[in-house]
Amino acid sequence: MVFDEQQRAHIREALIAAAETDVRITAAAVTGSVALGREDRWSDIDLAFRLSADAVETDVVADWTRRMYDDFDVVDHLDVFRASARFRVFLRADSLQIDLAFWATEPEFGTLPAFHLVYGDGGPHPARPDPDAAQVIGTGWLYALHARSSLARGRIWQAQHMLDGLREQVLVLACLRHHTNPVQGRGHDDLPAELLTDLQTTLATGLDPTRQRSAFDALVRALLTETAHVDPERAQRITPSLDLMRR
Repeated sequence: MVFDEQQRAHIREALIAAAETDVRITAAAVTGSVALGREDRWSDIDLAFRLSADAVETDVVADWTRRMYDDFDVVDHLDVFRASARFRVFLRADSLQIDLAFWATEPEFGTLPAFHLVYGDGGPHPARPDPDAAQVIGTGWLYALHARSSLARGRIWQAQHMLDGLREQVLVLACLRHHTNPVQGRGHDDLPAELLTDLQTTLATGLDPTRQRSAFDALVRALLTETAHVDPERAQRITPSLDLMRR
């Protein structure tokens, strides 16, 4: 059975209570959608733990992992690393995701987009900066080059991968322009409806090469449009090369 909201709240409270009894954890915070006031039916549990100076991070993570499997019906997990933090992401049998972030470096504790301290002290610190628009633009035309060659070679699965990567760069630029969250697609749905309608032409349905080429053409034009908003001179400079890709 899929988890329900009351059950999720109970599990979050139990995890925070357990953290308060662990002397190696000196502070805990709720992060993610709850901290933003945007929790809904499908939100997961996001908690951040700051470790004491003498705590051995690998031991703390190992102990908490055993606890999650023994007491919280976890069936699998994976690690995601950011700076000095390890995000151990757990999957419960009822499909609930639980993210526990273990921060070994105090100055970085709280550098998350959404952060609400539950106990202890520290944070919030300035969140990580947005993606660098100049880098995104360059990554965009690099994806465009590989999409073109993939299409020309008839490698339709590779072409689809490159088209998806190019679209992501376009959407990140749009998010930066409209001040929505550019990370992991979280701000895509908050973009203006008209812009999203226009970008529907960049979606190739199936793997038909003709539709892929049409999507590629729309994506290159969209990349140039977004680049022009960030750096008009650069957009003018790269337009001839990108126009060649569309032929």
